[in-house]
Parts: sequence; C-alpha cells; structure tokens
Amino acid sequence: MTRSEIATFFSTLPSNAIYALCDQALLDAHTLALEPYVDACLRLDVAVIQYRNKDADAETVKANLAQLRGLWDGVLIINDRWQLHALCDGVHVGQDDLRRFGADAAAACAALRKEVGDASIIGLSTHNAEEIAAANGLGIDYIGLGAFRATGTKTDAAVLGEDLDMLAAASVHPVAAIGGVGLDDRFAHARMRVMGSAIVREALRWK
Repeated sequence: MTRSEIATFFSTLPSNAIYALCDQALLDAHTLALEPYVDACLRLDVAVIQYRNKDADAETVKANLAQLRGLWDGVLIINDRWQLHALCDGVHVGQDDLRRFGADAAAACAALRKEVGDASIIGLSTHNAEEIAAANGLGIDYIGLGAFRATGTKTDAAVLGEDLDMLAAASVHPVAAIGGVGLDDRFAHARMRVMGSAIVREALRWK
C-alpha cells in the first residue's frame, strides 16, 4: 500500500469497524483452523486481521501468514515480527517491542519505519494518556488502546473501562479499542474494535 492508500483506508473506515485479532494460541485452544476463522471474518465484514503467534518459529509463522494471505485479501497485520512485514500490509508492536529499536520513542519508531518501509502500516499499543501523548508525535498509522475489560489473554493489562473512549479522543491517530471488546460494544472516538475471543466464538458457531 502507498502512504496515500493507507491514509485513505483509515479515513474511510466505518464507525466501530471490526479489527480481528487472530491469536494462534486461542485458535489452538479451540482446535480452530485458519480457514473457518477467516470465514467468520468475512461474514462479520471485518476490516483488519492481525495475526499474532508468540510461540512458533519464524518458518511456521511465515507459512501461516502465507495461508492467511491466500484466504484473506483485506488488510493483514503481523504482530511484533516486523521481519515478516513483506508478507502482509503492516506490523503492530507493543511498547516493549518498540523499545528494542531504541530507548527514545521517536528514534525507535524512525528505525522501525526504515526497516518496514513507507508502504507498511505501523500500529502501536498504548494503555494510558501518557502513552497516547507520546504516540501523537510518532510516525505511526494507528494505536491500539486498552484494555477495555479484563481479558484472559492479557492478565496484566490495566482495565480502562468507560474511560477508554475519553482517552481515545486525545489521539491524533485512529484508535483501535482492545481487551475484552465484544460485537455489541460501541465507541464514539475509537474507530476500530479489536476482537479475538468474540470472533473465535462466531467461527465455532458457524463451523
């Protein structure tokens, strides 16, 4: 994607668009393959799929990304493993992941941008007003903000609850609300709703 195409994509997203978090550990726990998961995403008119696999080796993640790309022609993001950015449309990193590129956030972000190029989307996890303010000065494309509710996959995340949407209003970048978000949740300022378990449940129901 070009920078113009990336900007257009985010600016034309419908309100409360669904951002699917395809977590391999969650899929494995429910013996759910990628194909029915993507089928659920298509039924739900998902805007973005982020693939997260913290435990597998690079070749396995690469193969799974290739399978996802074959099933899904929409926006595809890889979690953390920026080295595989060429197989998808961008990368999402956490605060600790970004610091691997340097202690200074701006310099670290510039280093990551140099690695993935201008044609890649960059998303960054945030958790509070201070991190949002810092992210406002970075060359990224969107932020994830949460947790909205307590969740089993992020047991150490602080729960923002209804404060999440108020915090989202301070971001200059599009915001994806994450953490225990369900299909019925709606936000005024968070443009996207990140869902993992909710989509898995739908995939199992339709399987």
